Amino acid sequence: MKKGKIIFWTVLILLLACAGFFYFRFYYVFGEGVKAGELNQVVYKGYVWKTYEGRLIQSGFKGAKGGGSIQSNEFNFSIEDKAVADSLMRCSGKTVEVHYKEYLGALPWRGVQKYIVDSILSVTVAEKATLIPIGGDGGE
Repeated sequence: MKKGKIIFWTVLILLLACAGFFYFRFYYVFGEGVKAGELNQVVYKGYVWKTYEGRLIQSGFKGAKGGGSIQSNEFNFSIEDKAVADSLMRCSGKTVEVHYKEYLGALPWRGVQKYIVDSILSVTVAEKATLIPIGGDGGE
């Protein structure tokens, strides 16, 4: 009788520990914030679970680790809400400001990224890029 109780409580404690770990890893909102930049893309993709994935190009540059090269600032994110995804799909090439939640891990049915965009705060037309002539008459 005593051995059965020990096994029962050990299994129960292990199950609760696993449930707590799973919740903390995948459902606990670690952080939230706002990002702004030019919306590069929003796509609906996946093999088993189709999810909305997006990319925001932020202004400015960051140096690569190790030095010597410069990389653009990209913010890759997933979207759970179909209405938010549909709205963002119509904003490609525009400057958008989005609110996101950060989780410690990604779930396949929620999206590939650990950053989940849950709302759009503002949308403006992106500034015109400086045109650099390619080829041409050579300045004559």
